[in-house]
Amino acid sequence: MKTEKNVVAAPVQYFPLDRLYLSDMNPRQDADAERIDLLADSIIACGLIQNLAGLADADGRIAIVAGGRRLRALIRAFEKQPDLLDRRPELAEIPVRIAPDDATARAWANVENAVREALNPADEIRAFAKMRDAGADVPTIAKTFATSEAAIYRRLALSDLPAPVLDALKAGKITLNIAKAFTVANDPDLALEVLAEVEGNPHASEHRVKARLQPEAVKLTDRRAAFVGLDAYTAAGGEVTRDLFEENGTYLRNPDLLDRLFSEKLDDAAAAIEAEGWKWVEVIPESYVSYSTTERLTRLYKVEVELTEEQAERYDELAELYQADALDEEGGAELEALQELAEGDYTDEQRQHAGAYVYVNSSGMVDASRGYVRPEDHAAAVEAEILTGFAASSGHAGRADDTPKSPYNAALVEDMRRARLHAVQAALLAKPELVLDLLAFGLSGRGGAHENVFDIRPDRANITPEKANGLTPEPRLSDESGDHRCLDDEERLVAFTEFQAEGKKARNAALTEGLARTLPYPHRPSALFDHIEASTGADLRQVWTPTAEGFFKRVNADYLDSLMLDLTGCNPTGNGFKSWKAMKKSAKADALEKLFTDPDYQKAWHIDVEKKARIDAWRPGCI
Repeated sequence: MKTEKNVVAAPVQYFPLDRLYLSDMNPRQDADAERIDLLADSIIACGLIQNLAGLADADGRIAIVAGGRRLRALIRAFEKQPDLLDRRPELAEIPVRIAPDDATARAWANVENAVREALNPADEIRAFAKMRDAGADVPTIAKTFATSEAAIYRRLALSDLPAPVLDALKAGKITLNIAKAFTVANDPDLALEVLAEVEGNPHASEHRVKARLQPEAVKLTDRRAAFVGLDAYTAAGGEVTRDLFEENGTYLRNPDLLDRLFSEKLDDAAAAIEAEGWKWVEVIPESYVSYSTTERLTRLYKVEVELTEEQAERYDELAELYQADALDEEGGAELEALQELAEGDYTDEQRQHAGAYVYVNSSGMVDASRGYVRPEDHAAAVEAEILTGFAASSGHAGRADDTPKSPYNAALVEDMRRARLHAVQAALLAKPELVLDLLAFGLSGRGGAHENVFDIRPDRANITPEKANGLTPEPRLSDESGDHRCLDDEERLVAFTEFQAEGKKARNAALTEGLARTLPYPHRPSALFDHIEASTGADLRQVWTPTAEGFFKRVNADYLDSLMLDLTGCNPTGNGFKSWKAMKKSAKADALEKLFTDPDYQKAWHIDVEKKARIDAWRPGCI
């Protein structure tokens, strides 16, 4: 019988550092200098915890095949502290496991780097926290683990997470990013409830987790919060939660208090505008003044001031510099002042017959839209010659029938209803709890004997306009995901069994999508439908943009004229609007589409931030 040679375990021997060098076998021929420096600090602080591995050469020197980073860090440690042996006398000789032959050395070199595994983030978090709790500061922890102080701070920020969250992270049931989202939790019971929802769910999102953990909270970036200010909110007793892993990640936890402070400050701003002498001032809680608010009003415009020849020359000079991106801050302020001067101002007589709307824009700044004449004041404004020409003839006052003919035909209204329903159904996809609440309410019979929330039949409401130009459909609302074959009984059973095997999360997602698709458009005004739309944050403009073919060519020319005046704020007696009036209706429709979609065209009409927000927020008044 053939016998094998005895295999002797490779011995660990000790060598001076100057006898060690990096072997060509070592895969890590290059190393990050910063990481080596951190590892050197760790060796200085804690010593060499793990030995190296190498192969003796013919000259008696040791070629290091595994532990190349540690070798570099040792050299760097002595460079940083030449008297290191006084503190670490054990480093006078370095432990090295010696390979018996080239083949073993090569195997060690490859295996150590191939099987190297980073510490699980949950273990890191707990390890760092233990050292902190034992009294170690962050620099000491960073040196011990050979990592940066910033990395230690990030991990320690997660150390107060509930133990089940860290357990789920260690088990791979949630990602590190999802774990970070749990740092905004204030309610331990709710945190565990949300954790149960996201464990093992590959589609879980940080945004959704934060929204569930802070259901009523308002972000500091919200326009209301920006307007009120964090200092004023906290001074009034408001509570906050800070997300350490998100820029501007501050959440205001008392929305009712924020709304009260917002309303009070906006009322103060309205009082300041009223002091300008306007006949009336109305506060708008939204971030813009909608077309439906102003469509029956007549707009006044500032009385322009003609610049002097010197001012006009200076304006042209500054404008050229602005176009060439060569205007400095001082020049920009001068150009803005000249523009304001040229635009003129409202007269006292105009203010006596008109009013203003005050609101807080999307940036959290108070703004005002001035110069609106109400129908009941129209005749007096004409008599006072405040309104003349086109503006005088386009008012609503004095008509035999004070209800103007609708500019929307029936087909257009139906398309807009479909697009609005599309937006609401799409928003419901992100609100599964609301969908289930509505389903339970509808099936309970408590909503009325002949009223349904959902049309619980295979039929689906039509959410695709006949002229779908401008619609960006939500793919999950399509029919492509369903199986439209005719299945026999056995096939149906197999399909159901497979569906069950996908689990409750997949079932709930399918239930949410399927039910959302059945939401019908109400046959008459519905407060419940409006509530659903508001609760989901549904927005028609998120799925639909007005286009020439889809909208503008389907309304009359007067409507297009009025809309252009309202959106651009241009002077109805100016050359720009005179040229517009001379255009054919089809050209106006194309131009309005460009006003909504073409930045260059918007620039030509001097669309500033306020007007851009107005365009982005515009919705047709037929829904």
